Amino acid sequence: MEALLEDLGQRMADGEINALEAVTLAVEAMENEPLFNAGIGSVLDAAGTVTMDASIMRGEDRAAGAVVNLRTSQHPIRVANHLLKQGWPVMIVGEAADVFGEKQGVQQIDNADFVTELRQAQWEKWNLNTLRPGATDEDDEAALDHDLEDRPGMGTVGAVALDIHGHVAAATSTGGMTGKPDGRVGDTPIIGAGTWADGSVAISCTGVGEAFIRTCAARTMAFHHTSMGLEDAAEAVLDEVAPLGGRGGLIAVDTEGNVVLPFQTMLMYRGKYEAGIVDVAVGPEWERNDGAVSS
Repeated sequence: MEALLEDLGQRMADGEINALEAVTLAVEAMENEPLFNAGIGSVLDAAGTVTMDASIMRGEDRAAGAVVNLRTSQHPIRVANHLLKQGWPVMIVGEAADVFGEKQGVQQIDNADFVTELRQAQWEKWNLNTLRPGATDEDDEAALDHDLEDRPGMGTVGAVALDIHGHVAAATSTGGMTGKPDGRVGDTPIIGAGTWADGSVAISCTGVGEAFIRTCAARTMAFHHTSMGLEDAAEAVLDEVAPLGGRGGLIAVDTEGNVVLPFQTMLMYRGKYEAGIVDVAVGPEWERNDGAVSS
């Protein structure tokens, strides 16, 4: 993660890429990492297959793209990026989304190639115990991926960025919940729930999606940001989703350069590049690339 942040942060600082491309590249890299619940390494649905969702939003004009239930596109976030740039529609679903991605040059792979041993084992545990959807990685009964210290599985991925032009963007990608029923849609591809960016702030959320949908969490935080400030707005939204079973976290950046990455789970894998310095963290403390630790 440190190398990715260093590379993309410096390229943005040099004006080589803008915020939209930075968040796309960041999420693509995490979709390639088998330990994350996005792209390769996504969790398995009730049928034991992978279906993936993603969305992306550009702040300056609120352009957006979202894709739902992809099965063969190696990089769902790039498909969403192409949809955003096309301008219409905002969201496409299922096979049509994979076909669109293929036409745009997004690599297509066999659905089985997304499945890892870790996720197969999670699914088998879920199936053997007939647990409710998500119980092996996105439910209090066993905990979110971000709650687990003894297993390397990580959750939904997201990125936010502020570029040298003062523009922000946000992107989110996920495989959803272990054992999710056919057709289930969480908050990740829903603009205003899992992802939001406007002229002043960009937000990406992770957690149990239904609660984030019911509270329009990302858009709600953007609204609160105008009066509360970034940190208080983030905490207010997490406090709102928690009673609905939506314990999770979010990342956000505003056009003033303020960054927040709060979470209510035990852990959240996260990192930031700011003023040439890379910070990374899993638990509550941050570790800088020079080895220093801060809270």
